[in-house]
Amino acid sequence: MNVSTNVPLGGPAEPLAQRLAELRGPAPQRSLNARSLAALAANPGCHRRAVLDAAGVDKSVLAARLGRPAPFGQSPFAIARGLVFESRLKADDHAALLEPLRAHLGLPADDRAPLLVPDLLHRSGPAVRADRTAEALARAAADPDAWTLLDHPMLRLAVAGSTAYLEPDALVVHGGRCTVVEIKSFPVLDGSADPAKVGAAARQAAVYVLALQHAAAAAAGLPLTDDPYTEQRLPGSPRTSVLLVCPKDFGNQPTAVTVDVRRELATTRRQLSRMTGIGWLLAALPPGTDFDLAADEDGAPVRSTEQLTASVEAVPAAYSPDCLSTCELGFHCRARARCDDRVEQLGRGVRGELGSIRTVAEALAAASGAGFEVADDADGADGAHEAAERLAYAAALRAEALGTEALGPERLGVST
Repeated sequence: MNVSTNVPLGGPAEPLAQRLAELRGPAPQRSLNARSLAALAANPGCHRRAVLDAAGVDKSVLAARLGRPAPFGQSPFAIARGLVFESRLKADDHAALLEPLRAHLGLPADDRAPLLVPDLLHRSGPAVRADRTAEALARAAADPDAWTLLDHPMLRLAVAGSTAYLEPDALVVHGGRCTVVEIKSFPVLDGSADPAKVGAAARQAAVYVLALQHAAAAAAGLPLTDDPYTEQRLPGSPRTSVLLVCPKDFGNQPTAVTVDVRRELATTRRQLSRMTGIGWLLAALPPGTDFDLAADEDGAPVRSTEQLTASVEAVPAAYSPDCLSTCELGFHCRARARCDDRVEQLGRGVRGELGSIRTVAEALAAASGAGFEVADDADGADGAHEAAERLAYAAALRAEALGTEALGPERLGVST
């Protein structure tokens, strides 16, 4: 299991942190974790999620208050299966985990290089555990010949005025460098796994790699390299290939696969750097905008559903169908996209192909050759006409291939 906690940075509250606290209200701050940071990086154009996550707003409660709760979150059966699988790997001094470590990381099979497993004070608070992890990582990196396994280390990552404490499943340290090890319960069947699940695991692991890169650079007194595809070979710095350990086929025998997370790391770095400059997003909010989910003395919500809806709609969203599986507000944003007839409901690919055409009705009109309204500015009009010409040409080619004379909405397979 991966957990995290957010705590304010030491010292007086900065203006940005104070503004984010005002948006959240007196409700408890929702902790950022690797899953939420990875989901945020997967949709970097969504201002709504960036603001809500930076403010620590509980989006599950917010979605319920808006009337569109999402059945979002990991299945309790999947959580239980993952805990059982991980406990079996780490039983008997990590005996089952050693085999994939030997196969993929080169851990010796004999006793000449025993695997060291330091105590990371798992019963302590996150700050103490993070300090202990930093000390253990520094000692392990200083001995290039030793093999060290950090079981559930605690990492720090500064995000938008607060410190997120992140907990990967394990780190293996050897030769002065470390490798992130993530244990997942989805199976590897005939040497391959579900690409969507592997992608989600890679995005999550990239957050841990980024936290380790920041820690290694800070310990060396150097800035983080500007190129996310370049590894800084510093003491304790992570490799950009992570090890996913999963059940083999339908049993509990572990197998492992090495995943290069440089692309996910680049996306995560870009989005988190954008979050640290979130001030301009806050400045664009209208006066009175907040997401206060607290209740008064009588138990009634302080903010009505209409007020919360207005605040949410004041922050632009970048909806796509993928949001339904990664964001608690996905069902609310989908409903708004449908009400407004926006093309975003058809997916990012369609949205990108249609250019300045914003609604499904405009797309159908363009495909059938009918006129439609475009933006007043010249650039918007030119883009809309260009997209309309491409769409009409594609529709004409399809009509010719189908042997039809016209291509109306009913032939596009879209209900009007």
